[in-house]
Amino acid sequence: MNIYKNQSFLKLTIRFGFVFLVIVSGIKIIVSIFNHGGISGMMDEYFSANGFEQFAKIQVLMSALYGALMAGYYKFIKK
Repeated sequence: MNIYKNQSFLKLTIRFGFVFLVIVSGIKIIVSIFNHGGISGMMDEYFSANGFEQFAKIQVLMSALYGALMAGYYKFIKK
């Protein structure tokens, strides 16, 4: 029996999206540390005044889309 069938779509979307947000943001930050020559390069790239807004928008949009797709799959398609 699929344990996701009895949960609400919104709750599943938030759950899948949050896990995706944490994991992908962590991976993206770690890779950026190696690509930009350390923590200072990563801070300049993602956490500057203009960079953080773009970083956050992209991460939230990807997480929401992934969460909705996975919730839809587990709630409505998977048997």
